[in-house]
Amino acid sequence: MHDDEDLELPKSKSQLKREVSALQDLGAAIVKLGAKDLIKIPLPDKLADAIHEARRLNSHSALRRQMQYIGRLMRDVDPKPIQQALDAIRRCGQQSAAHFHAIEQWRNRIISEGQPALNEFIGQYPHTDRQQLRQLMLNTIKEAKLEKPPKSARNLFRLLKETLDTE
Repeated sequence: MHDDEDLELPKSKSQLKREVSALQDLGAAIVKLGAKDLIKIPLPDKLADAIHEARRLNSHSALRRQMQYIGRLMRDVDPKPIQQALDAIRRCGQQSAAHFHAIEQWRNRIISEGQPALNEFIGQYPHTDRQQLRQLMLNTIKEAKLEKPPKSARNLFRLLKETLDTE
């Protein structure tokens, strides 16, 4: 009798294609990263050079060939640390987007609801300069009525951002 665990079946052609495609997709995701995030990815020198070259290319067919080359290089690299670093960058981006939306929501609530929203914000963040916040709220409402540029709304956003960032 043979143990099923001892027998290792060869991977099917379809499975191999799926794995190669996944590696190419990972390479494409790395190419799309900004320079600041690209530094955070642990890449061997040859792969890093290929990625920098792909970022430089403008021709569609040249870029496609370069992406295939990157996929080929990815086969010789352990993709787990690269994928983990990419996931961490994406999580950080999602958190900063959520933080930005929270600031926007507070600004919109303070402008639309007025004093009740202002009191709620002060209740949650008592170290905020209440007078400055109230003045910015009133100026923003006034600018909107007079159809002036939203200078105070931007300043209100900055104050809210500073307050939420210090928490």
